[in-house]
Amino acid sequence: MAKEIERKFLVQDDAWRNSVIEEIRIRQAYIASMDDRSIRVRLANDTTATLTVKIGRDMVRDEFEYAIPVADAEQLLSAAVGVEIAKTRHRVPYKGFIWEVDVFDGLLQGLTVAEVEMRRVDDEPDLPEWLGEEVTGQHRYSNQALAMRFESEDPDL
Repeated sequence: MAKEIERKFLVQDDAWRNSVIEEIRIRQAYIASMDDRSIRVRLANDTTATLTVKIGRDMVRDEFEYAIPVADAEQLLSAAVGVEIAKTRHRVPYKGFIWEVDVFDGLLQGLTVAEVEMRRVDDEPDLPEWLGEEVTGQHRYSNQALAMRFESEDPDL
């Protein structure tokens, strides 16, 4: 079983932009969404697709990810619950870790978050100066909650 161990932060400025090594256009949505688990479909650069099952909340979660045909992903995106999330992911190396800075489009335009995946729970990556508040474990900043936000009557999920 694969484990996802990550920390998440809001981004306070654009100082990271000069260090980007890769950009990926992402469209994603949720096929199933429950409090502590989800099934997500993701299309990256319109050329590769994955189906991901995540179980758990907070910093450590079980994660199962499978490649699927792009045509299947397109069909699943149209059948998703909540809204489709569109974002550009920027990969930014910083002191031995790769940070993923997500700049959201569409209904979530203006939101920018950074995540760092760690190998172990006790890893302590140096934090870049361009980070703002840490939001690890705050469900309202999970992509899952963001996708469901506009389906709900409560926009402050």
